[in-house]
Amino acid sequence: MQAMQTQAFRVVGSRANFVAPARSLSSQVTPAVLRKQFATRATGKDTELADKKDLQKDIIFKPFDEVKDELSLVEQADMNGAPPEDSFARVGYTQDSEYAVNEQINIEYNMSYVYHAMSAYFDRDNVALPGLASYFRAASLEERTHATTLMDFQAVRGGRTKLAHLTAPQSNYQNEEKGDALHAMELALSLEKLNFHKLRELHDVADASEDAQMADFVEDMLAEQAKGVKVVADYVAQLRRIGKGHGVFHFDQMMAEDASKLATPSTQY
Repeated sequence: MQAMQTQAFRVVGSRANFVAPARSLSSQVTPAVLRKQFATRATGKDTELADKKDLQKDIIFKPFDEVKDELSLVEQADMNGAPPEDSFARVGYTQDSEYAVNEQINIEYNMSYVYHAMSAYFDRDNVALPGLASYFRAASLEERTHATTLMDFQAVRGGRTKLAHLTAPQSNYQNEEKGDALHAMELALSLEKLNFHKLRELHDVADASEDAQMADFVEDMLAEQAKGVKVVADYVAQLRRIGKGHGVFHFDQMMAEDASKLATPSTQY
């Protein structure tokens, strides 16, 4: 009788592969043999893992060693009567940046002050242009919101806000040649353009300090300011076209509608 033949399995990792050679029943792989093979391979894997762990010892990240310099600054910071440079949150924020942001805060507040004075003028009983009064009141609130946004930025970066004196604005915007509406709007356009230049200077400070986060913040402000310049420039062009007469009354009605759009200033800038 021809001897019975069987197929054996060779275990490699987690897969079982066929091996070709035939064996008699007397030479079959027994459970005891399989257990011995698994034990041998398991021991080999343990050795390989141990070798890998030894290699990883040299590349383990040690966070406390990495942050010890910053930690020492935090521990030394005294919040009671501390100089401006002491801050828990401050990181990569230069004094030049801090001073420049404070200057921009003052510019925004001064613009708000001027627009508030314009609003009071056009709200007079002998001027009676309520649309322009509402528009400049909303513009004043918008500039004050910008100042507050900059103050929030100062706090986030660990700076110290220092408010400066405000320059008293003029209270009378009458102009025999141009009329009060055009005169006030031309002043507003000059302020918006000045603010655009000041924001560019603030961006230059951020670039010089290699402060990418501050530069990105100012770029958002510049984008909004450029749109603001265009809006006021359009108003100036329209007022020059209509002159000082009856057209100003209709322009004032249009301004009342635009003022409602400015009543809730954008929080993006």
